[in-house]
Amino acid sequence: MGTMFLFDIFLVVFFINFLHDFHVNASGCDENCAEKPVFSPSRLVVKFGDPSSAMCTVCEQCTAVIGLEKSLGKNIVNGTTITWQADSVTEWILPLLCYYEKYINDPNQEFAQCCTPLPVTVYKPPDNVSISLINHNGPMYEGRQYSLQCTVQDVAPVENLTVTFYRGQTVLGQLQSNNNKKKKKKPVTEIFTLNVSPSKYDDGVHYWCEAKLELGPEGPQPPPVVKSQNITATVYYRPQLQVSSPPDLITVIDGHPLVLDCSAVGNPSPSYSWTLPSNSLSPSNDSVLTFYSATFKHKGVYSCFVINSEGSFTLEFNVKVKVSYITYFILLILIIAAVAVVAAVIICTSLLDYAPNMYRQPEAVRV
Repeated sequence: MGTMFLFDIFLVVFFINFLHDFHVNASGCDENCAEKPVFSPSRLVVKFGDPSSAMCTVCEQCTAVIGLEKSLGKNIVNGTTITWQADSVTEWILPLLCYYEKYINDPNQEFAQCCTPLPVTVYKPPDNVSISLINHNGPMYEGRQYSLQCTVQDVAPVENLTVTFYRGQTVLGQLQSNNNKKKKKKPVTEIFTLNVSPSKYDDGVHYWCEAKLELGPEGPQPPPVVKSQNITATVYYRPQLQVSSPPDLITVIDGHPLVLDCSAVGNPSPSYSWTLPSNSLSPSNDSVLTFYSATFKHKGVYSCFVINSEGSFTLEFNVKVKVSYITYFILLILIIAAVAVVAAVIICTSLLDYAPNMYRQPEAVRV
């Protein structure tokens, strides 16, 4: 008798579970019902391995059969509310479905299921983000094209990933994944590339990238960001004049300084050589040629040749030395003044010698 009683209880429990599964699977789930369950929050964003929870509420008259389907965690039912809790989210796909069974006037179907799924995003920030130049080492060259590569390791979900390339603090471009890996929820390693053509202004700047998970308002704020290391760009470029171009004719006053400047910028640093109009002038390998007192031997054409491994240019200076008449006029005045002073001294000396004789008494004549 006791054995039969236990067997009957087992059959009842089995039949109830069978009916429940039958209603869930066979009758389907109506997500457009008038009084469908409400999740709070309406979308769940959780970091892999972190604890999480959500609450589902059904209408007052819908408490005959209610439930929350899950793949992990536990449910706590309190009247019209079901609270789902998980100590650690360890699944990348986490289905959560809250439902209740509603009765209908159909002789073939006594009840149907009204349900609401909870959209869940399980995320993981990248383990590492790195940047490099594809198939290139050493200095870059102005005007050539290079490919920057940003590698994002073990990130999920990749469909929410945005990668930004930087030059210093300037944004070069933003990229998102467009391959079929984004259909997978598990972590993947993704590689992004961006082409750049450096100029001389990029010499010494830092290239870097960052990976950001844009998880929406329900996700962490600010969004998780992982930055790469910096790579410093060395850009080789041909010499370019750093100062203003000289006029067609440079006029300098005789005796005044003469300064000829052909300073240039370039990488590698340029070297200089001068061609001078006179062999009496000392050669120079400096970028600036200086004569502190110009004379007529300094007139003529000066050529400055600037060169590095990437190119060269020649700059010419046409110099004219002009006579300063003011200088000669001042010199003439000084000469006249000096002559006048000398003449005045001679006249004064002569007068002093003559004056005592004018007042001397004649001697008596002896008989």
